[in-house]
Amino acid sequence: MGAYKYIAQAWKSPKGSYVYPLLRQRLTEWRRGASVVRVLKPLRPDRARALGYKAKQGIIVVRARIRKGGRRKERPRGGRRPKRMGVVKYTPKKSLQWLAEERAQRRYPNMEVLNSYWVGKDGKYEYFEVIMVDPHHPAVRSDKELCWIAGTAHRGRVFRGLTSAGKRSRGLRNRGKGAEKLRPSIRAHQRRGK
Repeated sequence: MGAYKYIAQAWKSPKGSYVYPLLRQRLTEWRRGASVVRVLKPLRPDRARALGYKAKQGIIVVRARIRKGGRRKERPRGGRRPKRMGVVKYTPKKSLQWLAEERAQRRYPNMEVLNSYWVGKDGKYEYFEVIMVDPHHPAVRSDKELCWIAGTAHRGRVFRGLTSAGKRSRGLRNRGKGAEKLRPSIRAHQRRGK
């Protein structure tokens, strides 16, 4: 096996591997830091490379932190029984990974989100590393595998659900029976698809 296969194997069950004690130590440091931080190199190089990362100019990796759980909704002040308060069992229509990608995009508006992957969680937060590409950088424009992201159709792609996490959250990986109202989009079918 190559080195990347060993890395991938260690990350498949971090609790049962040497990754776990290191990860616990890192999580305490990450919790104290900012919610979006640029990192020098990916924590999971095997996953990053599989998703399109290259160690070259114009490509950066950002670690984004997002709070776990459903939507926190305020209880209304007006009188109604608890069932009708509209507070519990409400979940966002976006996955935490997609929300983390959007947060990273807002922090770096001149970049485009290429992809992202999970790097850890604790009792309060989930952490994702987001691969970001500068579409105007000459090194990216001359790369035949990445030059597509410089097209105008990919501007702000994360906000339109065009990343892998966005497509998964929109239900576009589902096919056949039960997925009739997901295409061309959820809004095209009066939001009945989700």
